[in-house]
Amino acid sequence: MPDYLLTTSPQMAKRHARHLRFQWYGRVAIAVSISFMLLMFTAIFVRGAGAFEKTMIAVDIEFAEAVIDPRGTRVEMDLKQGNYKPLILSGLQEVVPSATERKERNRLYKLVSGGAAFDLGERVAAKPDMIGTTQRVWIAASSEVDLYIKGKVDPESDEAVRRLNDQDIAWVTTLQQEGRVKRKFNRVFFTSGDSRAPEMAGILSAALGSFFSLLVCFLIAFPLGILTAVYLEEYAKKNLLTNLIEVNINNLAAVPSIVFGLLGLAVFLNFFNLPRSTPLVGGMVLALMTLPTIIIASRSILRSIPQSTRDAAMGLGASKTQTTFHHVVPLAMPGMLTGTILGMARALGETAPLLMIGMVAFIVDIPKGITDVATSLPVQIFLWADSPEKGFVELTSAAIMVLLVFLILMNLFAVYLRRRLESRR
Repeated sequence: MPDYLLTTSPQMAKRHARHLRFQWYGRVAIAVSISFMLLMFTAIFVRGAGAFEKTMIAVDIEFAEAVIDPRGTRVEMDLKQGNYKPLILSGLQEVVPSATERKERNRLYKLVSGGAAFDLGERVAAKPDMIGTTQRVWIAASSEVDLYIKGKVDPESDEAVRRLNDQDIAWVTTLQQEGRVKRKFNRVFFTSGDSRAPEMAGILSAALGSFFSLLVCFLIAFPLGILTAVYLEEYAKKNLLTNLIEVNINNLAAVPSIVFGLLGLAVFLNFFNLPRSTPLVGGMVLALMTLPTIIIASRSILRSIPQSTRDAAMGLGASKTQTTFHHVVPLAMPGMLTGTILGMARALGETAPLLMIGMVAFIVDIPKGITDVATSLPVQIFLWADSPEKGFVELTSAAIMVLLVFLILMNLFAVYLRRRLESRR
């Protein structure tokens, strides 16, 4: 027992003991919270770290002109749509010559990605000089082979519960022994859109969809939220109307996000006939959802500005508008920006309102603007998590990791921006 407890009265000793117990309750609560957070991050990292690598198979391909471009036109579209499947299969059969039956040939070809032929067409179209040559090309393996190479498929388990049978595993082993299998950084994950094949799927389309949606959200919510807060706090008279507006704003901040999605569906899509499943509508819906948070945070910051600042400015002859926008708002701007960024971070992770306006579609193309059809990163995670393909489990966890990184960076940027602007006061 500490010495100071021995020199005090029993009543004071009890008070000190209760104080120490309360401190330990707080420490234990913090430790439990951190433990759960670390457990969550560890589980996500363990399941998703493998998605940043993909298995590649080296195939010696003879780019026969008679198969790829029989007319010799060298038209880019014809080269992309050439029949590359028999070329890939022939290259695989050079390593596994025992696959002669049609069924075996089909299974052999399934060791590589379903998008391998398309990827090969893109390479030939970009470099037509490959036609007429024989080159070793690294092709993405199928998701089943990828999981097996990463040790996530038990070859000793019942063959009936595996997508790869014993013959497939024997072929993969042969390819490994020939030095034709290796793992590379999964660049496709960051540079392509969604795909039915896990090994060809990426987050670029969803990430750009989220970026454009947040851009629209910021351009709408920030000026409206700041001006509304300034008016209510600095100009509006305290009467029944303003009290009603304040109550409604506070209530809107607690409304479930899916309600805003229903509002966007009814107003923006059905009434104004805006394009469905676009960042334009998504950003407008997120702006409606974020506005109450920005207004409440901005009003709180404006209230924290000392009244003496206003009195001093007006005492020197400044008008009400000059006082507000030359003195009060600049002092409150760091807090306003912080509240806005935190509101945007919340909007980045929203899924329900975007589902209601149709941003749940299967999107392969990369959006180039706010009116292009797109999805968002949280919706992409939702779609992958609902997919029956086992290869999407890794992608789901990896996409969650990317989303968490964005959220953490936005929160850190909010803290940095506030400190930077406060230092300039």
